[in-house]
Amino acid sequence: MTKEREQIIAKIEKQKKNPNLKLKLKERTEYFTNLLFYTLFDSDTEVEKNIDLLEQTFEELVDLACWEVERPCSKIWHSYLEKLPEILQKLNKDADSFMKSDPAANSIEEVYLAYPGFYAIAIYRLSHELLKFGLPLIPRLMTEYSHRLTGTDINPGAEIGESFFIDHATGIVIGETAIIKNNVKIYQGVTLGGLYVDRKLRNVKRHPTVEDNVTIYANATILGGTTIIGANSTIGGNAWITSSVPENSIISNTSEIKIKKVI
Repeated sequence: MTKEREQIIAKIEKQKKNPNLKLKLKERTEYFTNLLFYTLFDSDTEVEKNIDLLEQTFEELVDLACWEVERPCSKIWHSYLEKLPEILQKLNKDADSFMKSDPAANSIEEVYLAYPGFYAIAIYRLSHELLKFGLPLIPRLMTEYSHRLTGTDINPGAEIGESFFIDHATGIVIGETAIIKNNVKIYQGVTLGGLYVDRKLRNVKRHPTVEDNVTIYANATILGGTTIIGANSTIGGNAWITSSVPENSIISNTSEIKIKKVI
């Protein structure tokens, strides 16, 4: 080994300052996420066999992600396992909402297999419950994996009610402190975000609340922690909203479009 090579290696090793940054955690989390999806939905997957495999994989994740001494991460799995039937029940309601809302859906199997919006919701619900047990990095890696696959970015900290429908999925952003209640429909490009970014806003509600039976059409942007979209409202495409909307409202963004025939 040349002296120059030794110096390069030494410089790289000096800059690798974070002993907890292990890319294996990311890879194993993605594997764990796929196992969860197969366990809950694939008809050929043996549930009992996969649950044993899930537990083994989760133990690996705990070893990689639990850095604090004596933190009871190993106890999380059994509590999380008890939540899986309830999560599946919610996801089946979500799938039903896709069938009721989208005329292009030909079968419930198509929803489970082909809809990126449903996949994004599924991984969100699985990660959200895990987040409640105080293990934040793994849920975030799960939703980022889903984000990469679907183009839909749902923070696992968001609170989302039953029968949620996302159409087309791509470009949707739902922030950490967003609250979405029941029977809400969201289309592509929608952002539920903060008015501005500041580290001081950590642990502060900075994303909107969307109440029951609201429909938000493509590319609408709704910002702010105090912004509430009232129940039964419809938000039109490309709307920009930074203040609350009362119940039973229709919000539209109109612009003049001129069509000229050119000879």
